[in-house]
Amino acid sequence: MKSFEELTNDLAPKKFGLYGKIWVAFLVVVILGAMYAYYQQATKGLVITGMRDYALWGIYISNFVFFVAISLVGSLVTAILRLSGVKWATPLTRISEIIAVAAIIMGGLTIIIDMGRPDRILNLFTHGRLQSPIVWDVIVITTYLVISILLLYFPLLPDLQILRRKYKNKKKLSKWYGKFSLNWNGNTTQRKIYKWSIQTLSVLIVPVAFGIHTVTAWLFATTYRPGWDSSNFGPYFIAGAFVAGAGGVISLMYVLRRTHHLKDYITDFHFDQMGKLLVLLILVYLYFNVNEYLVPAYKTTEKEAAHLKELFFGDEALLFWTVIIVGLVIPAVLLLFKKMRKPLPLFIIGLIVVIGAWWKRFIIVTPTLLHPFLPIQGVPESWHHYNPTHLEWLITWGTLAGAMLIVTLLVRFIPIIPIHETAEENNIVEPEKTASDEKS
Repeated sequence: MKSFEELTNDLAPKKFGLYGKIWVAFLVVVILGAMYAYYQQATKGLVITGMRDYALWGIYISNFVFFVAISLVGSLVTAILRLSGVKWATPLTRISEIIAVAAIIMGGLTIIIDMGRPDRILNLFTHGRLQSPIVWDVIVITTYLVISILLLYFPLLPDLQILRRKYKNKKKLSKWYGKFSLNWNGNTTQRKIYKWSIQTLSVLIVPVAFGIHTVTAWLFATTYRPGWDSSNFGPYFIAGAFVAGAGGVISLMYVLRRTHHLKDYITDFHFDQMGKLLVLLILVYLYFNVNEYLVPAYKTTEKEAAHLKELFFGDEALLFWTVIIVGLVIPAVLLLFKKMRKPLPLFIIGLIVVIGAWWKRFIIVTPTLLHPFLPIQGVPESWHHYNPTHLEWLITWGTLAGAMLIVTLLVRFIPIIPIHETAEENNIVEPEKTASDEKS
């Protein structure tokens, strides 16, 4: 059994090495390129994008739905598994919380990017009407962001105090850790409030997380379009979000395990369990996919039939079937075998699932817009198709890079795996604080 000092040394944040600095520089370059592209869009208008009167929602909204989906991982691992008393998930809770916070921040930003007049976002707060699903979305996104940040921050308090003492010779760093720890000293009263707060937030975030995905689904379902006119959209979105979130956690836990040398803490057992969880979630999601496409295919109304024909056999068929078969069916089959739930194979599968999840959102958003119930008369033929421009792609890559930069910076300054919780679960006793520790 390791001592508390050894545990702290293992789990304390690590400085960036050469590859880490190159990675941060790469993300910053992509973000700067995206900022330039957005400047062009803001000054010249949305006319420089591929969006027109038909495809009035394009790659930006696909990206928004993806960010909202992957943010559900915060409630999946952190809240649901924590409330159910699953101890093996402890090394994964903070990874999930970090992904959730990064994703929901960039999701909110993506909505602003999609607006031709971003200054009018204020009108949603000053003149918004509760009858509008868009206002519902603003409310649940804001609430979910606040709870997600608190659910990341509160469990950090003991760890920040541990880091304050660890870095007491680095006064500036120690000072900041001390400030953010809110004078945590681990007394009975603090522990009682600490546990109550985390339990309360874990309970609160579940309905809010389900709410944000349901409301996002309603943004589509309440718009009378073939492909969106469905009462299945709420659970369909939630099931898909669980899949995307689980894939995101698997991908990040593998990378952090390698870069931060955490094999003793994120073990093959954790990958095996996450692999089993992922295959279950994929099977549930495939069930909702069958519901989503079988019912309109059975009814075959004219517009729904045209939309499904485009997906199954038309211009979108290659992407559609690739996402379903490569992004969902094949991973589900592979994960039934134990050797595919080992770290490297599971990482590759998780990455494929995440990429497939992004393209699935693109399929949900774009083809539907090109088949309205009431076609617009007298528009150019090019408006009947949607191809994102290079600027749209660059801005989208910039938002993805922004989410990854948030994750990168957070894992640089906070422990990836909870030190305090890990020590308690393994009965590792923290040394008594000295007088000098108390004074500092």
